[in-house]
Amino acid sequence: MRKQGHSSRAVVAVLTAALVGVAGCDAVGGDSAGPTPKATPSPKPTPAWDSSPGSMAAVGDSITRGFDACGVLKDCPDVSWATGSSTQVDSLAVRLLGRTKAAGRSWNHAVSGARMADLPGQMAQAAAHKPGLVTVMVGANDACRDSTAAMTSVSDFRAGFEDALGVLRKTAPQAQVYVASVPNLKRLWSQGRTNPLGKQVWKLGVCPSMLADADALDAAATERRDTVQQRVEAYNSVLKEVCAKDERCRYDGGAVYDYRFGTDQLSHWDWFHPSVNGQARLAEIAYRKVRSVS
Repeated sequence: MRKQGHSSRAVVAVLTAALVGVAGCDAVGGDSAGPTPKATPSPKPTPAWDSSPGSMAAVGDSITRGFDACGVLKDCPDVSWATGSSTQVDSLAVRLLGRTKAAGRSWNHAVSGARMADLPGQMAQAAAHKPGLVTVMVGANDACRDSTAAMTSVSDFRAGFEDALGVLRKTAPQAQVYVASVPNLKRLWSQGRTNPLGKQVWKLGVCPSMLADADALDAAATERRDTVQQRVEAYNSVLKEVCAKDERCRYDGGAVYDYRFGTDQLSHWDWFHPSVNGQARLAEIAYRKVRSVS
């Protein structure tokens, strides 16, 4: 009986080994050492930011058109922070391209009074030039309405900006984008309200949601201004978030919003739009941000 047990176990062992060997061949394909692991694709590198683009286009509103900077109630694109030729400003285009090249390789498609809903159309015009860089400054008019109820909603603001970038990418996929934050409108009110002439001009309808009844400090006026300010901050969050999803887009980090425009930086015709000095300061901010390596 003991001998038969040993024999049975030996037979079982041999059969088991044979089965394991067959299974091993089926699993790895004969003498193969095992399946070759699939190569993990390398992540697509983020394009390096070009701090010296060869051409530039600007889109946006009255600030980029130099409105009220050197004449009453009129555009003055020569002093635009983005593309102006004035030596008093040294625009971003002049700083990046040089004065001669900027004259033929920079384009200003901003429109006074424009809101975010107008940006896709402007962006189509800018994209047609296949520029190396597009500057964006828009949003103040979305908040500057006849009432807080009439301000552009945050969702519509986001949709408009996404549409504008989409338009650019269809025609000029390699173009870089510099996005300036919306200025601090409440700070502009605080600065301008110290000037009697400025307050008279505001009564003509300059940013009524923020500037109407400039001297009123009651609860209703305070709430109205705070509502506008909160909307501006929400717009800036949208600009930052949407820009971050585009690998060739750079937001200014709130630099324009944080800049403290003083009376020297405000138009002495409306005490709201940037003066020539203010345009120069905007150009400095933009140049610093575009030239930064990070």
